[in-house]
Amino acid sequence: MLSNCKSARRSWMRKQKQLEDLTDEVTRLQLSNRDLVQKINTKEQNYGAIESANNVLKAQHAELTNRLRSLNSVLQMIEEMSGFVVDIPEIPDSMMNPWQLNRPIKPIMADMFLP
Repeated sequence: MLSNCKSARRSWMRKQKQLEDLTDEVTRLQLSNRDLVQKINTKEQNYGAIESANNVLKAQHAELTNRLRSLNSVLQMIEEMSGFVVDIPEIPDSMMNPWQLNRPIKPIMADMFLP
């Protein structure tokens, strides 16, 4: 009877230890999850700021391209009216299609273990 009681106590202690270990793991995983959620929120905020800045740059690009076209048309009119030869620069393709790069695109490698 005494050994049965000791065996039951050891079994209960093992279960308590397992429960403590699982509770510790839950706590650790919750902290890790909270940290990941915070990192995701920070990345989303950074993305929003970069996206806004990119939209501003796109609008500025469009405005500058329109100004260049307008100035080129003024130069053409001056050339036609005055008879003087005016050096009118051509708008580079990179200005007309800024997302078509003249160089090969290299993929950006990501590592899921980087912070």
